[in-house]
Amino acid sequence: MEIPSAFNSGVQGLQNARATAEQAAVDIVASTTLGAEQQRSSVSNIGEVNTEVTNQIENQELPDLNQAIVKLKVAEFQAKAAIEVIKSADDSLGTLLDVTA
Repeated sequence: MEIPSAFNSGVQGLQNARATAEQAAVDIVASTTLGAEQQRSSVSNIGEVNTEVTNQIENQELPDLNQAIVKLKVAEFQAKAAIEVIKSADDSLGTLLDVTA
């Protein structure tokens, strides 16, 4: 059984936070872009119906903007916690080197 070091755990936490932030950013962009496209298509199609475009937009489920913003904030706190873990590992290593030197 391998026990991961604190530094590696911090780096892994930072990578997870980055991935969460990227996914939240994608959801935010998709939510705002698709919502704007829906509004534009409904305004521009007054008098004529383009079912192909309308069906494509209606079939896509919009991500919840509020939930995406919360995920982005969670990723921020994950990153801050991971940085603290890395700092603690660095301080511990420094203390160990000072004791042995």
